[in-house]
Amino acid sequence: MATHRDITGLRVAVTGGTSGLGLALTRAFRRQGAKVAFVARTAAAVERVAQATGAAGIVGDLGVKDDIYPIALQITARLGGLDVLINNASSLGPVPLRPLADTDCEDLELALAVNLLGPFRLTKALLGALAASARDGRGAVVLNVSSDAAVNAYANWGAYGASKAALKHLSAIWNEELAGQGIQFLSLDPGDMDTPLHALAAPDADPSLLKRPNLSAEELMDAIVGALPSVTMAGAAGARS
Repeated sequence: MATHRDITGLRVAVTGGTSGLGLALTRAFRRQGAKVAFVARTAAAVERVAQATGAAGIVGDLGVKDDIYPIALQITARLGGLDVLINNASSLGPVPLRPLADTDCEDLELALAVNLLGPFRLTKALLGALAASARDGRGAVVLNVSSDAAVNAYANWGAYGASKAALKHLSAIWNEELAGQGIQFLSLDPGDMDTPLHALAAPDADPSLLKRPNLSAEELMDAIVGALPSVTMAGAAGARS
C-alpha cells in the first residue's frame, strides 16, 4: 500500500459496503484509522460487517429516492461530518446480461436508479457537509466508481454501460462546478475484479485472472488521499482544537 499519510479521523462514507470493492474499501480505510460509515440494503449483512470492522453500518437502498435523505442524515450524524464520499453501489440491470433490444425498460430504470440517480441524489444531499469540510481545510473528495464499460461499448452490457457513462460525465460536470468550493470529484475504474457482481455478470470467468478487490481498494484509497490537502487529518483536528 502506497498510502503513508496519517488519515486517522478522516470521515469516509462508502455505498455498497458489505461485499466486493465496497467491503474492501471499508476495511482498508478502517485499517488506516479513518472513521467509516457504509451503506447496504441487507440488515444482517450490515450488522455483520459493522461488528467485524468497527465501521458504522447504515441500512438503505441507493436506488430508492425516499431512502436518500435518511441515509445522508445517518452518515453525517454517525461520522460528525464528511470528508470523503465513495459512490460504489452498482446494479447490472438485467441478469443474465442481454442485448438492449431485449432489455426491459424496468431493468434499464433500475440500473439508472442505482448507478446514476442514487449517486446524484446522495451527493447532492451531502454537499453541505462536504463543503464545510473543505472550508475547514480538511478537504472534500467524492469518488464515483466507474468502469471500462463507461467508455467502451460492450455487447449485452447496455444498461450498465450507459448508466456508468452518464455517471462518469456527471462526475466531470460536478468537478467543474464545485472545484471553486474545494470539493474534488474523481471517476476511476478499479478494473475487472473477483467480486459477486462480476460473477453475476460473467459466471464463466476465471477468478484467478481477475484483480483482488483489496488491491483495487488500496489503489483507490491512494488516489483519494492524494486528492486531499497535504495536512494530515490528525493535524487538521489539532489545529482547530
